[in-house]
Amino acid sequence: MNYEDKVRRELANWEMKILTPPGLLERSSKKISEGLNRLIPSKVHRAITAAVKTIVRAALLGADYTPKSEVRYGTGLMEADERADELISLYQKIAAMEGAGTGAGGILLAAVDFPALIAIKMKFLFEMAHAYGFSTAVFSERMFILHLFRLTYANTGLRPGLFAEIRDWPETAKKWQDERQFMREFDWEQFQKDYRDALDFRKMLQLLPGIGAAAGAWANYGILEEIGENAKNGYRLRLLQGKLPPP
Repeated sequence: MNYEDKVRRELANWEMKILTPPGLLERSSKKISEGLNRLIPSKVHRAITAAVKTIVRAALLGADYTPKSEVRYGTGLMEADERADELISLYQKIAAMEGAGTGAGGILLAAVDFPALIAIKMKFLFEMAHAYGFSTAVFSERMFILHLFRLTYANTGLRPGLFAEIRDWPETAKKWQDERQFMREFDWEQFQKDYRDALDFRKMLQLLPGIGAAAGAWANYGILEEIGENAKNGYRLRLLQGKLPPP
């Protein structure tokens, strides 16, 4: 089996994982998370909501998150995957350290942790784009990053649609060529609500006294693993489809 065949098999498994309905454990943890979510003070929820919009808008519309690394045009699939694995490992460590630091403060630092984690995830996704040869200077590529970001926390009802848009990206990208159109049409309120509601059981444990630091490190490490898997496979899919952007 050559490398491309191996990747195609992994992509098929990834698609199945994305589209498979949640099992009993996932449904149970979701119910627990929803219950704990209601115990979080409203000021923390407001801080999370504001941070989501501010950071994501800054990443999509500004230059602050543009990687210093050059776009690796023409990179082979195996080489791009190797670079992606390095980035996933690096950003898992960064996220784990951030989670441990803020987790030690329990609920008092929760309003700091969530914005910091969003910023880490966005920076990571921009780096991943360059690793696979896609320039984040192109607005539609930033929209692809937004789709990968959303896919990681989307509920089961939204996943099929998001996955289809990622799979058929050349067609999807036609809708997101203009920043002004994006600002007019994108539903920020729903976006923020979906992200806030997706706070899972791992992040809830971070708020508990005594175990917050360990739970914060564990949660953030796992979250970067998940977003890393989705980003890696999303870009692999595009490379195998032969839809490389021009240099």
